[in-house]
Amino acid sequence: MVNALTIDVEDYYQVSAFESVVNRAKWSQYESRVEKNTQRILDFLEACQVKATFFVLGWVAERHPTLVKTIHKMGHEVASHGYSHRRIYTQTPEQFREETKQSKQILEDLIGEKVVGYRAASYSITKKSLWALDTLIEEGFLYDSSIFPVWHDLYGIPNSSRFPYIIRRNGGSIREYPLSTIKLCGMTAPFGGGGYLRLFPPFVTKWAIKRLNHKEKQMSIVYFHPWEVDPEQPRIKGSAFSKFRHYVNLDKMESTLISLLHDFQFAPIRDLNPSFLSISDVISYEGND
Repeated sequence: MVNALTIDVEDYYQVSAFESVVNRAKWSQYESRVEKNTQRILDFLEACQVKATFFVLGWVAERHPTLVKTIHKMGHEVASHGYSHRRIYTQTPEQFREETKQSKQILEDLIGEKVVGYRAASYSITKKSLWALDTLIEEGFLYDSSIFPVWHDLYGIPNSSRFPYIIRRNGGSIREYPLSTIKLCGMTAPFGGGGYLRLFPPFVTKWAIKRLNHKEKQMSIVYFHPWEVDPEQPRIKGSAFSKFRHYVNLDKMESTLISLLHDFQFAPIRDLNPSFLSISDVISYEGND
């Protein structure tokens, strides 16, 4: 079973956990560490001979064009993470379309080919922002990886499909790769990315991936961020919960990732075989909600 490896390319001060204390207008005043940290990831992926999907923030791509070209040159998939890391449901449809077009164009100009994948900031395609799917379809995206089938304070569509499926809208369709979960005692539990990957011991994540691969015959989607392999990053003042969520076990993240890369097979989302999708995997999200 081949699993998907994905990296959301953003800097440590751009995360949703600190948006209440970090002014976007002052982003350029913070020390940038995204290029160094992403290169660190590229180096250990190269050593492990693994390719991945890099969902790159448009704001980062504008300021670090060489980084985007390097990701592409090394054979990884370049996909869109939007432009400004604003959660979709905090934008108007017009604002979202403008940012989506802007970031897609920046990335395509840098790599010289079409960008077909998208992931929203903080997985913010929820029941409040399903209209964003129409924009993605109209702007030429072939797949999305923004829907998390869990309850969470910032994201999630609970009870949505846990495995890849096709979303049909009035204006067309798009393939959805939801973030990974497992069923425990009748509950849907997230794993395999970000804070979950740092909080759980590695053996728990490996057990969950194996369960998904072998018992449910499904791939997992592992995701993380460049700042998560940087325990020396500057500390930002915020709530105790936000700081815990952001800083827990940063010093263990790289070794955890390398261990996963040795134990499982990974590939970019674009290279995964879509033949597992059948007519029963088509879901219609209707209306403008």
